[in-house]
Amino acid sequence: MASIIKTSIDLTKIPKDKIIDGKKGKYLPITITLNDELDQFGNQGPVIVSQSKEEREGKVDKVYLGNVQVVWSNGENVPAAPRDGSPAPVQQAAVPVAANDDLPF
Repeated sequence: MASIIKTSIDLTKIPKDKIIDGKKGKYLPITITLNDELDQFGNQGPVIVSQSKEEREGKVDKVYLGNVQVVWSNGENVPAAPRDGSPAPVQQAAVPVAANDDLPF
């Protein structure tokens, strides 16, 4: 299952208290969601700052950083977003290949 996902994030929206100082640098835990349908702008989901269990249970507002689009897919997991107003490609289910019993091995 292979795909290439494109995103841009708004760096000004990163909450400084969410940045983690690690051994090899500074990190921001993010969550990327891929929706089944495109939004009105052709995006397939949001990029948000990851929330703790307590934040989720407390219904704390999510910090949205940007959106994602699948720009290429091998067709086995998610379809790519349409380009230039073309319709979204239809994802086809895998068709099982019948075994050839005439093979000598």
